[in-house]
Amino acid sequence: EVYPPVEDIFSALNLCPLDDVRVVIVGQDPYHQPGQGHGLAFSVRKGVKTPPSLRNIFKEAMEDVSIDPPTHGNLEGWARQGVLLLNTVLTVRRGEANSHAKMGWEDLTDLIINKINEEKSGVVFLLWGGPASKKASCVDEVKHTVIRSSHPSP
Repeated sequence: EVYPPVEDIFSALNLCPLDDVRVVIVGQDPYHQPGQGHGLAFSVRKGVKTPPSLRNIFKEAMEDVSIDPPTHGNLEGWARQGVLLLNTVLTVRRGEANSHAKMGWEDLTDLIINKINEEKSGVVFLLWGGPASKKASCVDEVKHTVIRSSHPSP
């Protein structure tokens, strides 16, 4: 079994077209448990328990900029406001984190980030974790802002 469902694999790009991108948050790979991943890095559908990584993101937002955490973990609203929620790898096998690494997804996500780098300016790239940090090589750090940090998983 592979997550997210095939119809959700490209949700990040469908909800946040490249022309609208203002911020790119890059994670590692989709959630690997049933009912969690839906094509947006770190997001889950409404009604699904907020995963620990996302709880940590909300906690930091509250502590750093006093944003009250939402009552759900669905980040589609962020995507519609220009936040591209992109994992370095877009699919995963059930129960096996990073199981689809080195299968070609990294090349595709490099192309996506390169396109944003070339066609946009002033984009903020948040690269969370080791695999995401490698994407900095695709970004002109004079033209854009790149912030690298550890992955928000506990």
